[in-house]
Amino acid sequence: MTKDTGPTLDTQLWKPRSVAETRALYSGWAKDYDADVTGAGYETPARLAAALAAESADLTAPILDFGCGTGLSGKALAAAGFTTIDGTDITPEMVAQARALGLYRELTVSEPGTAPPAGYAAITATGVVSLGAAPPETLDTLLGALAPGGVLAFSYNDATLADPRYMQALEGAKARADLLSEAYGPHLAAKDMGSTVYVLRKR
Repeated sequence: MTKDTGPTLDTQLWKPRSVAETRALYSGWAKDYDADVTGAGYETPARLAAALAAESADLTAPILDFGCGTGLSGKALAAAGFTTIDGTDITPEMVAQARALGLYRELTVSEPGTAPPAGYAAITATGVVSLGAAPPETLDTLLGALAPGGVLAFSYNDATLADPRYMQALEGAKARADLLSEAYGPHLAAKDMGSTVYVLRKR
């Protein structure tokens, strides 16, 4: 795949697809993913980690990096001061890349639609609940895994913000949780693409 201007960062990525198609895309992309997205100015992981850190009283409390991919989101969380990070993703090849970083306490390959284990102080989903990746109802699943007082931090890119299904899911999530912060900013700077980072606390 061609870097930056190739189909992976353009036509292939932000459109509906089946779970099998999603896994195939990210399986084939795993080795080049970090170079491709960082080369395009991928800023959402650092923005999300900073937003979560601002709302977290204890940076040592275990958090789950849901849809961790190759671990770019985990790197950002560690850089923001979080010390106990677990990760899960549906693509084994991406998890293998994340494992090589040595920063996760635990890494698992999960089945699509499976609720994450309970007990985390926070769950992050950096670019995961989005058009072309996890479906809108994933927000409800993630909130359901949190105990009252737990925090969910996630992002919607421009394509996702324009999809009514995802915005309806967000409104449903707000009915169950308090919005702690919401900030729009750069997502892939080289693509002139933005994202909104949300942090919710479950009631």
